[in-house]
Amino acid sequence: MRQLKEAVVATVNQSPLARFLRKILPYRLWVQMGFLLVWLDPLGLRIHTLCGPVFHCYACPLALFGCPIGVIAQFTALHLFPYFAVGILVTVGIFIGSLVCGWMCPFGLLQDVAAKVPTPRFKIPRVLGYFRYVMLLGTVIAVPYFFGEGHPLFICRLCPAGGIEKALPDVVSAAIAGRTIPWPNAIKITVILVFIVAIFFTIRPWCRILCPLGAIFGFFNRFSLFTLDLQEHQCTQCGRCRILCSYGIRPDKTPNADHCIRCLECTQCGPAALNAATLLDDSPHKDDDH
Repeated sequence: MRQLKEAVVATVNQSPLARFLRKILPYRLWVQMGFLLVWLDPLGLRIHTLCGPVFHCYACPLALFGCPIGVIAQFTALHLFPYFAVGILVTVGIFIGSLVCGWMCPFGLLQDVAAKVPTPRFKIPRVLGYFRYVMLLGTVIAVPYFFGEGHPLFICRLCPAGGIEKALPDVVSAAIAGRTIPWPNAIKITVILVFIVAIFFTIRPWCRILCPLGAIFGFFNRFSLFTLDLQEHQCTQCGRCRILCSYGIRPDKTPNADHCIRCLECTQCGPAALNAATLLDDSPHKDDDH
């Protein structure tokens, strides 16, 4: 009874943002689908001179905006600085960090849908998340800069989003029309097959191990305006937040870790010790010190 009372009091003390996100958290998949409609291009407008802040291949027939990672890699290959793409990512990162990954990214949505299939799940060691920075520095920056777009390790030649959203539709449409099938190269086929298998046996394998865009947004987690606020005086060390987290993070120790995609599942812990907040908010327990 006492724990219930404390949870009710904690909920009342939450910011309007925290209460709103707590209400819509059960519908996160629907929110992701809503954002999917933003990134799709059924009218064929193809506004690829603008970058979206999500991982969505602009070669896809239904991609409205350009892919920021693809743009950065292509500009790097030309030895030019992609001011607009970098500006969008820095702006979004400063405001919300990897909240983009958990709530807005269509490629994340694909993996979350696959996670609904009841199959055995294997845990991914958290240390593998640092390979995202290897992908960012290697395939998005170093390889394009020194070897150009034609190198087999150029990000767009490895990207599973491009394989699933562009290469597979091209193969299917050519087969249906009776045309010569434009088979992807062996590396692309391997990446596609490994990715499709992996998403049914691990949680968000691309996002957690290899996504260069996730590496960028994760970097901003520690100082973005949107943050996860741990109220230590409210925390009972029950460990429920760690159970709720599917990504091997310890929200009660590092709630704004760079590996976090900010799905906000950890905010459902019983004592309501973890809450969404902004750095502009007053901490709900500041007055307790006076």
